[in-house]
Amino acid sequence: MDRVATIRERLQAALQPTHIDIADESHKHARHAGARESGGGHFNVTIVAECFRDQSPIKRHRMVYAAVEDLMPQEIHALSIRALTADEQ
Repeated sequence: MDRVATIRERLQAALQPTHIDIADESHKHARHAGARESGGGHFNVTIVAECFRDQSPIKRHRMVYAAVEDLMPQEIHALSIRALTADEQ
């Protein structure tokens, strides 16, 4: 399974999003020292889920990180997160 599919599977299982978009931007960081050392990729995630309602931005990010924490740093070196409720789209 590729990295994007693995991340998607983990986020769907943990957060039951109504929308999820994952962009692999590893190619933009090919020479980045940390990425070379860990082998992990750089990803941008936009996720919309009801479980984010009434949660602070930091709590939302923690929820996302908790779902994929075992993939870091081997599979994920950097993760940019945009976590929203349906009302915030």
